[in-house]
Amino acid sequence: MNKSINSSQNQSLSLTENAAKRISQQVKNADDAIGLRFVVKESGCSGYSYVMELAKDIDEQETVIESHGVKIVTNEKSLALIKGTQIDYVKEGLNQTFKFINPKAEAHCGCGESFAI
Repeated sequence: MNKSINSSQNQSLSLTENAAKRISQQVKNADDAIGLRFVVKESGCSGYSYVMELAKDIDEQETVIESHGVKIVTNEKSLALIKGTQIDYVKEGLNQTFKFINPKAEAHCGCGESFAI
């Protein structure tokens, strides 16, 4: 059975308002999307990298965290590495990107795509 957590109660994972707006738009525009799947995989020059994709279903082993009305789906292994992370969506000049503020990350690679714990 999957677990449901409100990020304001747990502080496990959260979105800024900008990130929530951007993800909400993407969910609305995609067929059958119900939220954001946010997990970690081993890769990158620092050890781990973030993986974001639209979630179309929820596995019974996954946890659902709600932030600003957006469902974030993750798994137990990833949650151990990203607990406390805030996802932001920022504009820098002509570029727009998601940024991850992970208090557990001890180092980041130069490109910002991977991190070490």
